[in-house]
Amino acid sequence: MFPIRDHNPSGRTPYVTYALIVINVVVFLSYLSLFSDTRALNGFFASYALTPSQLLSGSGWETIFTSMFLHGGFMHLAGNMLFLYIYGDNMEDEMGHVPFLIFYLLAGVAAGLAQVISAPFSDVPMVGASGAIAGVMGGYLLLFPKARVDILLILIVYFRIFPIPAWIVLMLWFAMQFIGGVGADPAAGGVAYWAHAGGFVAGLLMTVPLWRRLGGTRFWDRTDGHPPHPKATYPTVRSSIPKVRRK
Repeated sequence: MFPIRDHNPSGRTPYVTYALIVINVVVFLSYLSLFSDTRALNGFFASYALTPSQLLSGSGWETIFTSMFLHGGFMHLAGNMLFLYIYGDNMEDEMGHVPFLIFYLLAGVAAGLAQVISAPFSDVPMVGASGAIAGVMGGYLLLFPKARVDILLILIVYFRIFPIPAWIVLMLWFAMQFIGGVGADPAAGGVAYWAHAGGFVAGLLMTVPLWRRLGGTRFWDRTDGHPPHPKATYPTVRSSIPKVRRK
């Protein structure tokens, strides 16, 4: 089960969101050939990925920024860019282009530091835009809790697209990150759960001043918790398991 789109595209062209997607894709393609050489790939990540123990020693602080434009594979990149595409446009529309870019980068920094705090002596490099995008999702939760997000549910031979409120999608996602962080060893590698959770909380908190400036709860009353843009119409897709009639 994962989100594929929301029902209220932004009112303006989200240039920064599109630019971030393009940059992430171009950067990934620039080192794609290294995936056939494990030693070369590890050397590349050692130089540009965020390694907690390296930061603890006082070096590699630039990797807090470089790491958020690196990805560990096609699916890692595709999933992150899909989430950025869904949630980034409306956040950029409310914040403005330059403030949104600053917000995105600061959320990525907060996510990286959260992962460092969770495993300060880890030698495992961390890559991915997930932490920064988690910040966008946290801000989206505050501004647009009732936005409709289409979820694709796949159960073996059954699939269906259906809309549910953003607050359910985002709170479930955050709960999964929190539970994953509690149950995992952050120094062992794998998913950087605490980076996701830290970025999400940082993004939500950084959005509070904008939410208050928009009117706080009055903004929710005025927009009913949805992005203040016309709803998009999508073709209906129906799918069900074939019925077998009783004889």
